Amino acid sequence: MTMSGTTDAPRPKAAPKPTAAPRLRAPRRPHSPGRPRRSILLTVLTGVMLLYSLVPLLWLVLSATKTQQSLARSFGLWFDGDFALWDNIAETFTYQDGVFGRWLLNTLLYVVVGAGGATLLAVLGGYALAKFDFPGKRAVFAVVIGAVAVPTTALAVPTFLMFSKLGLTDTPWAIILPSLISPFGLYLMWVFAAEAVPTELMEAARIDGASELRAFFQVALPLLAPGTVTVLLFTTVATWNNYFLPLIMLKDPDWYPLTLGLDAWNKQAATAGGEAVFNLVVTGSLLTIAPLIAAFLLLQKYWQSGLAAGSVKE
Repeated sequence: MTMSGTTDAPRPKAAPKPTAAPRLRAPRRPHSPGRPRRSILLTVLTGVMLLYSLVPLLWLVLSATKTQQSLARSFGLWFDGDFALWDNIAETFTYQDGVFGRWLLNTLLYVVVGAGGATLLAVLGGYALAKFDFPGKRAVFAVVIGAVAVPTTALAVPTFLMFSKLGLTDTPWAIILPSLISPFGLYLMWVFAAEAVPTELMEAARIDGASELRAFFQVALPLLAPGTVTVLLFTTVATWNNYFLPLIMLKDPDWYPLTLGLDAWNKQAATAGGEAVFNLVVTGSLLTIAPLIAAFLLLQKYWQSGLAAGSVKE
């Protein structure tokens, strides 16, 4: 109330200043699991790696169809006038009294006994480490991880010195025994068995009266099939392509694997009076990788699922 006895009228409020409308971001499209994202850079890199992997294989296939003379005069990534693939294969198996067949059998022996034994030991050891508790388990884990980090070539010379003391050099055991140890295969089966074999299922088998061996072979082993195939492929490739260990262990050509035998044929041209047989080296290389390619194609669904095991937690 003022001095004149009248009341003040309420002042009108000022109109609010107009503000700019907020800019809204365009909503992102939800990513559908069944529709992978596209990346131009990733596509280009994948294409480059595909060419990097397939061009040498293409050169090998095309070169295996050529004679010794046409290898030098023709373009590497195309056929020559003479298709000599079948003649090269026949000559590869008959050259030097058929020693290539002996090298092939030696390689199969090293793979079946060495890689097969390494896979069996990795499956047994990985399952035991994953499903049983015992003192020193952490120490075993550290040793396995350390063994994975050590390259096999660093152990070749100490292995040679040890085997020479035992008198095992220049024998098949010099290749088979080191191949039985696969730290990476053991670690892979350890991780895979921990995820693939439910502990409750093994407990149920024991409650039903199954022994440990029966529970392992009838319950756990079928569940470990993808991981077993994956380890088998890795050990097979490592043994099949093994070069440095046979090079320092073997002197007798009758015990050579394919890698060492083909290298000996390749070096013939550099020796005095040696015969150049590059067409047989190329053809033998093609015959050498053919079983590995077939194994990967036939067993890919197993090893792919084995590599993905444990990547997603529920």
